[in-house]
Amino acid sequence: MNLLLIGILLAIIAIAYQIGLTRSKSIAGKGNNSAILHSRPGYYGALVALWCGIPAGILLIVWNIAEPSILRHLALSELPQSVIGSLSASDVDVLVDRVQAIASGFGVSDTPKAYEVAAAAKLKSFEMIALYAKFAVVLCAAIFGLLYAKNRISKQFRARNQVEKVTNIALALCSGIAILTTIGIVMSMLSEALRFFHFVSPVNFFFGTEWNPGFSTTGDAGGSYGLLPLLWGTLMVSIIALLVAVPVGLMTAIYLAEYAKPRFRAIVKPVIEILAGIPTIVYGVFALMVIGPFFHHVGDSIGLNINATSALTAGFVMGIMIIPFVSSLSDDIITQVPRSLRDGSLGLGATKSETILKVVLPAALPGIVGAFLLAASRAIGETMIVVLAAGNSPLLHINPLEAVSTVTVTIVNQLTGDTDFASPQSLVAFALGLTLFVITLGLNIIALYIVRKYREQYE
Repeated sequence: MNLLLIGILLAIIAIAYQIGLTRSKSIAGKGNNSAILHSRPGYYGALVALWCGIPAGILLIVWNIAEPSILRHLALSELPQSVIGSLSASDVDVLVDRVQAIASGFGVSDTPKAYEVAAAAKLKSFEMIALYAKFAVVLCAAIFGLLYAKNRISKQFRARNQVEKVTNIALALCSGIAILTTIGIVMSMLSEALRFFHFVSPVNFFFGTEWNPGFSTTGDAGGSYGLLPLLWGTLMVSIIALLVAVPVGLMTAIYLAEYAKPRFRAIVKPVIEILAGIPTIVYGVFALMVIGPFFHHVGDSIGLNINATSALTAGFVMGIMIIPFVSSLSDDIITQVPRSLRDGSLGLGATKSETILKVVLPAALPGIVGAFLLAASRAIGETMIVVLAAGNSPLLHINPLEAVSTVTVTIVNQLTGDTDFASPQSLVAFALGLTLFVITLGLNIIALYIVRKYREQYE
């Protein structure tokens, strides 16, 4: 029913916009001379729509938040006090849930008692009254807002100022939500990571060379929790991915920006960017079933022992995945270099390739480096490819042909299955997540610093 109410409310808002628009045009007179109005007619329509939608929307949100607790309290009040007095708090909650289940029509697994059926009937009637009341209150608020805003429309009414003020507030709220969400994620990881460090010393965690968390039923930190094998595995896979993505992506960007014809560029660039839209689980399966066995077969033919699941397999496929990040960002940066620099170089006798190498790329270099660092952040945070293709072997070695484990793989492993989230074996996932967050944040900050400090300002 909420969807029906929202649909009706949206229809009323659309009608309100048209009413405001028509009202402002009628004030403008024949010929629609909007010059005599303070604002353009569209602003008056938007203002009426905002007065219609915002109060009604706020009422709807508040009502939906408060309604469940009120109905729960009403259901509790309909139950016999003699029954409630003999139950614990948790049993009372179970009883209220049973009444709500009976009232909703789903019923319960056993035969309900008479007082439960009576309370459910009362609760159902309360729910119907609340539903009709919600419709009436919300729609009345929308209509009242429509009439109020419509009557305020005049030649000198500053509708544009009002609409822009509301828009600024909405944008500020959206920015605040994004910031608060980030802060909430960091604080949640930080609090759980600090709980983990009560069990394991930060020195042993950040500088340990062995990863072998033991299973413990007593909540003790059994085993070893050294981060270095996981961190090195993450860096190894990411380096291989960048060795694949950076040359291919950069060369692709140079060709599309400097050599390709506009029609060819318009076709090829979206096709390349499709790679960024493929789910990472598909890349993981592709690495596990195609690339891994292919590398293993090639290794056997030349006398090398290449594991099908290894850092090479995961890094190679991850490099294919982040090619669009490098090529698209680099292409956008290269095309921003002014044409006058290219013409000046060509006018001095340089060839096209010399112009690209000695003029275009140096001018675009800060942005290209920033694109590389952003691609590195994407590679470090990848999960599904390394879960399927890296091999999950948390050993400290330098051979990319063998299996490795990464920070993201270990987070998945530690939080998978029937685990106690108060144990260090699970809390370590938050410490790993916080470490990964700090690494990617540092790379993003470095990328932004390079772009802002060294980019050229062109007229």
